[in-house]
Amino acid sequence: MGGKDNFEIDRQAALSLVKVSPEMLDVARENRLFLYRAVRYLAREAGIRQFIDMGSGMPTKDNVHQVAQAFQPDARVVYIDIDPIVLAHGRAILADNPNTTVITADMARSDEILASKELRSLIDFDEPVALLYFSVLHCLPDEADPRGALWTLLDAVPSGSHLAVSHLCSDDVAAGDAFTEGMLALGPWGRVRRPAELRAFVEGLESVEPGIVDVSQWRPDPDQPPLSPAPAPLRPYLGRATEGKKIWELGGVFRKP
Repeated sequence: MGGKDNFEIDRQAALSLVKVSPEMLDVARENRLFLYRAVRYLAREAGIRQFIDMGSGMPTKDNVHQVAQAFQPDARVVYIDIDPIVLAHGRAILADNPNTTVITADMARSDEILASKELRSLIDFDEPVALLYFSVLHCLPDEADPRGALWTLLDAVPSGSHLAVSHLCSDDVAAGDAFTEGMLALGPWGRVRRPAELRAFVEGLESVEPGIVDVSQWRPDPDQPPLSPAPAPLRPYLGRATEGKKIWELGGVFRKP
């Protein structure tokens, strides 16, 4: 993303992954642009003023609270991530923003998240909530029951709430398995899933047009704020997705009826 809050081990991991799947730099950047458009839609058009961002990661440009509060100044945002370093950086950035907080928690443990006093102090579960799962559910292995973790949160929010989600998917079994193996070599992870599996995750929700698509095709906007330049070591991989994607971020925005 071109951010400054990262470490040498992060940079090494990024380089190793683009060597396995050269299109992944473009895919990651397309997902970040999708985050902006999805949150803008939720705040500006759907009128959502409460957001829970699961697996939010290290702060970068146009974070959820910045986008949401640009269109709903009183929007409340709770960031959730298992990494204590994210908590430290997030708390420093958000110290002067009383409508935003960061909680260290495992997104697979939805019941514990729902019981959090910090979460309940900002989020009113009698009003619509936007649940954000940008590029994170594929981090959960099948035994962690990612669909169950997602629906525990969805069952807790009222009608009119929304879900924005993206997930690494592939119809190419060999490519998906190779990327999954590369990730598992770096540490605990989930897997690249098939498009039909993501569709099963969101069954029962109302899809916002254009539905489940490659996130680069979800309401593309050439005039949206650009990303920061890619770091120099990664720049040779920019544009590689135009040669064809074997893996992509599939996603969309959905409303709970």
